[in-house]
Amino acid sequence: MKQQRKQRVRGGSAVWAVAITSAAGFITALDNLIVTTALPSIRKDLGGGLEDLEWTVSAYTLTFAVLLMFGASLGDRFGRRRLFAIGLGIFTTASAAAALAPGMGELIAARAAQGVGSAIVTPLTLTLLSAAVPAERRGAALGVWGAASGIAVATGPLIGGALTENLSWQWIFWVNVPLGLALIPLALLRLDESRGPNPTLDLVGTVLASGGLFGIVYALVRGNADGWSSTPVLGGFFAGTVLLVGFVLYELRAKHPMLPMRLFRIRSFSAINAASLLMLLGMFGSIFLLSQYLQTVGGYSPMQAGIRMLPWTAMPMIAGPLAGALSDRIGGAPVVTAGMTLNAVGLGLWAITVEPHEAYTHMLPALIVCGIGLGMFFAPSANLVLSTVRPQEQGIASGANNAIREVGGAIGVATLAAVFSAQGGYGSAALFVDGLIPALWAGAGAVALAAAVALLMPRQHKADGPAAGLAAGSAPAGTPVAT
Repeated sequence: MKQQRKQRVRGGSAVWAVAITSAAGFITALDNLIVTTALPSIRKDLGGGLEDLEWTVSAYTLTFAVLLMFGASLGDRFGRRRLFAIGLGIFTTASAAAALAPGMGELIAARAAQGVGSAIVTPLTLTLLSAAVPAERRGAALGVWGAASGIAVATGPLIGGALTENLSWQWIFWVNVPLGLALIPLALLRLDESRGPNPTLDLVGTVLASGGLFGIVYALVRGNADGWSSTPVLGGFFAGTVLLVGFVLYELRAKHPMLPMRLFRIRSFSAINAASLLMLLGMFGSIFLLSQYLQTVGGYSPMQAGIRMLPWTAMPMIAGPLAGALSDRIGGAPVVTAGMTLNAVGLGLWAITVEPHEAYTHMLPALIVCGIGLGMFFAPSANLVLSTVRPQEQGIASGANNAIREVGGAIGVATLAAVFSAQGGYGSAALFVDGLIPALWAGAGAVALAAAVALLMPRQHKADGPAAGLAAGSAPAGTPVAT
């Protein structure tokens, strides 16, 4: 009887852990793309130019990417449940600040703070979930967690469009507040406290990586406005490069590095991470422009634009499981390479067909091809990352891959927006398309290069055990598979 009561208690704790971590994963993943369909409304309400819109997106992804592995380390040292609640508090407070922002500067600062909170919460969702759920039921729990995060990313533009159109753009941030306020006490009451085996914090590495990436993205964002040969832009590129080189040199010698450089000596690990960065660079930058094209040029409302983005953003929910099963049969590398190739083809097809007053039906094939390619990329690539390292290194490997993806997304928004603003602008539909076409070709080129890099990966004919289990619960960009 006593043993049965213990099992019931543990079963109840597992259910609460799945519910709490999945809900937290949903709201943090949602903020990756929920802002995209609100960008024209934000620009109209708060003013600002293309650079401000870029930072509205990149401030979140950049802080999230840089602090992702640091957030996991904080939980290991100070307690995962405690830091999970603190991270939720930061994310919730920042969401309210974003909704109340009187100008673009305040909104960008609030988005950066959201990224900090998300970087703490997201990696801890998986460690808390894994600690609470018995090993024999962990696969199903990971499937629920992955599905919640995947749905958030897939429906982010639609939810953002619906809230913007029917309420106001501020509600894309207000929606996080009641959920966050409900999750904080539930986490403190229903989750068990735990700590990790390696409580060491890599403060120096975090500062070097943060400063380096900020310098590069700042220079890309300001290039067209200030001039590519101006002192601030050249200074950003130079300082960012120096700091990133310093980060690599420091991590090579650090006793407890945030990102072990020895992992990059593994050819498969280096190749899949380089391909992931390039893939997200082309995809995220293109989605940033797609939402604005549909509203600024197509004349669709925010909600209508969100619906029309679904063939791209939601297709991975259909293609992902099929791609995962296919990768188990023929290996992940061919599937990932094919997915990247399809994305490059889709972006090129869109660039060829796009016109100032193009019918949506003419764009639809390109969006579907991109969506299928995206679905063929995410699940097998997560599997490949985990299968390239030893089991005890899978957490740090997955965290590194997801951080690199987010960095790719931030750089992609800055790079494609720079190409867009160099050739076009918001003055007219024709001017917008003049900038969009070369930006799409730049995105297609980045993704095609990602496919070429993926060819460097050795072929594997069967997925490894632990990786295969997690791949089934994989989610799109912004949602780590394991940390």
